[in-house]
Amino acid sequence: MTPIPLHDPASLRARIGQEVVVTDWLEITQERVDAFAAATDDHQWIHVDPARARAQTSFGNSIAHGFLTLSLLSKFINESIDFGASRMGLNYGLNRVRFTDPVPVGARLRGRFVLDAVDDLEGGVQMAWRVTVERDGASKPCLVAEWLTRRYF
Repeated sequence: MTPIPLHDPASLRARIGQEVVVTDWLEITQERVDAFAAATDDHQWIHVDPARARAQTSFGNSIAHGFLTLSLLSKFINESIDFGASRMGLNYGLNRVRFTDPVPVGARLRGRFVLDAVDDLEGGVQMAWRVTVERDGASKPCLVAEWLTRRYF
């Protein structure tokens, strides 16, 4: 996907209330889940033991950590939006997060980003994004969130 150019506060403000981007699909592999488990010391068997997860859950496989799915927001937005000459971007926080459906290993995910607000900061802007992470073939999203980010120009 070619990143959408949003190089300055004016171009961001012009997109308020719009769906700015729908990302490419990303497959969730067991290797990614295992690496996340190692990085966070969260080795719960539903994530890292596919055989047990298939045998003892209704998920049909091991599932990604909810926080792994959440952490992919940065990847999705940074690969799909070109913030131009901004000198720095920061996560500022989340006002609301819901993990609405499990993400089995092997699933493909993508993000949808609606820009709800752009507020001025000294040297930059704070953006409020309404984010939905979809699983290919699923009838409902696996994550919904209001995500606050900052860009300094």
